[in-house]
Amino acid sequence: MRALLDVILIALQLYTWLLIASAVLSWLIAFNVVNTRNQFVSMLWDFLYRITEPALRPIRSIMPNLGGIDISPVILILIIIFIEKVITNYIYPNVL
Repeated sequence: MRALLDVILIALQLYTWLLIASAVLSWLIAFNVVNTRNQFVSMLWDFLYRITEPALRPIRSIMPNLGGIDISPVILILIIIFIEKVITNYIYPNVL
């Protein structure tokens, strides 16, 4: 059971890094630092969008409009950190 919890924790950490990469790439695209006509950038952006958007969409629908600022990745990262802390502090010690 601990091995399963370890895999879940690793998956949550990986998803956090994917969220950060998606946010940074969206900033780079918005400020025209990288060009989406580049095939590699386009493929990377499409991959990150498809991976992160299903989790971010419900958060965006609940949040009020903040203008051009999107803090949904920050909220999702905080939720992931909370889940990791619950697993490590309450579930992991009680599993044999």
